Amino acid sequence: MSAQKVQYEELLATYSHSVEAIELLKCHRVYLEMIPSMRRAEESVITIPLPIVRIRNTTAAANAMNITTVDPQLLPCDLAILMCDPEWKIKTGKEIFIFIHRPDEDFSDLLSRWRRTQIILGKDYEWIMPPRHHHILNDGADKIYPLFVVFDETPERITRGLKGASLPFAIQGTIANADESDQASESVVPEE
Repeated sequence: MSAQKVQYEELLATYSHSVEAIELLKCHRVYLEMIPSMRRAEESVITIPLPIVRIRNTTAAANAMNITTVDPQLLPCDLAILMCDPEWKIKTGKEIFIFIHRPDEDFSDLLSRWRRTQIILGKDYEWIMPPRHHHILNDGADKIYPLFVVFDETPERITRGLKGASLPFAIQGTIANADESDQASESVVPEE
């Protein structure tokens, strides 16, 4: 596995935890201020890695009844961060979508993932929630926000493009010893 792939996987795993996702939001103060309760921040943030939504399509039938179909769809983002009122246990109308720069992804690919997310979420949708948050009302948002995560090694044209498009991003440093940790996981098991 390449060092860049390890970095991507490491950040995806890290930001899947609400505490770490909150640390990421500290890179962009406007997003941090969206958290309903900083005293109960962990209860106020729901993270969904590689999220799926159910798109609701309603069509009029010949007998004057509406028919609604529900189609699950994987979003092209890496992580969804949903805000939740910790007291009422309901999702608020603000959602943040994290796009981690993937190996061999250029600016147009990264930006296209955000644009596809906007198109998908422009329809009526509901979340497929993680099991521990299954009880929370999960209809779509009033407003969606992107946050891009790039690395020190990310080509400068990508950060320049994000700045030019007025899209917020956070730069993550190199994960030390990425190759060493990968090799350690592939160590040979001694024979019995």
